[in-house]
Amino acid sequence: MGSEVTATPQTTASRGDTVASRALLRQLRRAERRRQWGAFALVAPLVLFLIVAMVLPIGDMLRRAVDDPEIADVLPQVTRAFDDWTDHGQLPPDSVFAALAADMASARAAGTLPIAARRLNYAVDGGRSLLVNSARRLPETAPNWRDTLIAADPRWGELDVWAALYQARGPLTDFFLLAAIDMQRDAQGDLTATPADRAIYRDVLARTFEIAGAVTLLCLLLGFPVAYLLANLPPRRSNLLMILVLLPFWTSLLVRTAAWVVLLQENGLVNQVMMMLGVTEAPVRLVYNRIGVYIAMTHVLLPFMILPIYSVMRGISPVYRKAALSLGATPTTAFLRVYLPQTLPGLAAGVLLVFIMALGYYITPALIGGAGDQMVSYFIAFYTTDTVNWGMAAALGAVLLSATLLLYWVYNRLVGGGVRLG
Repeated sequence: MGSEVTATPQTTASRGDTVASRALLRQLRRAERRRQWGAFALVAPLVLFLIVAMVLPIGDMLRRAVDDPEIADVLPQVTRAFDDWTDHGQLPPDSVFAALAADMASARAAGTLPIAARRLNYAVDGGRSLLVNSARRLPETAPNWRDTLIAADPRWGELDVWAALYQARGPLTDFFLLAAIDMQRDAQGDLTATPADRAIYRDVLARTFEIAGAVTLLCLLLGFPVAYLLANLPPRRSNLLMILVLLPFWTSLLVRTAAWVVLLQENGLVNQVMMMLGVTEAPVRLVYNRIGVYIAMTHVLLPFMILPIYSVMRGISPVYRKAALSLGATPTTAFLRVYLPQTLPGLAAGVLLVFIMALGYYITPALIGGAGDQMVSYFIAFYTTDTVNWGMAAALGAVLLSATLLLYWVYNRLVGGGVRLG
């Protein structure tokens, strides 16, 4: 009786306020969710497009760099028989030879042997002929398949050939990724460097980064003064100059590249002007070499350097430099210590944009460069269209993508987080 509490008008009003606050809070949460769903609906087409056009192709490319199903699909018995091969310092046991002979007979009858032969050819010189010719020479039965296979082709008695077949048994492999950086596995499975007469990809990667770095430096040296001029000219002149900067965007890349081939050839306009001015007495070779690649790529990528720098320079108030001058700084000091640091975000964005775009360039080096000026993209296209070696093409693409992301991370650390994706 004494513990009962009678509700007072104040208590009832307080409970009413609490219920009203909770209801208002639920309404606010529902409104916030509707706003978030509305915003997501607006960007959903873009997200879907990025997933379909970028994430899935890149993911499929990375998968192909480690996917290796050919041998396992065409030669299933020998793939399973490899479980009996425990001592990789010796040739496989007789059961593996017998399984290989049975697989070759079945694959030849089914017409799938060329698939396995092509895969073996990636790892062994003459691997295609080894497998196809051996299958053609094999009898239907034999008392000893080891001796029969070695008699058909002595290379079946070499440990390296069996090691290559073993490492290609799939379904996953690091063969293509290692080959993309001139590495391989020996018969015992240890990592070794690719022989010098077959190692080319490190030089190709170094050449790619060298060309991309040189083009980026040229774009920076040429683009910074142009951006500075654009940012400080009167609007009428600035707009006219901006049209000249944007003009390359309105012209096809293939047309611009072809135009440089015409201009830089021995009888082209550039050589004629140089001889007319007395710079040279005879035509200079400017095309189908590294000089032509630098000139054409710098011209194509220069707007991508100018525009980020210009956008930052337009936002820099002249008050800071005037204040520095009024405090006694020389014009050079005011430029270097007051104006230039404020342009660093634009410089960083332009350098990063041009360098990453230059890494993947294909058309310009292919048309203007020589045999020693081809970049990684040329070899990716070669493996994709000429030899249909998707694994090698995907591995080179994966190495290039990894190197680009690593450089971006290093660059982002160096500029102190001033450049962020998006």
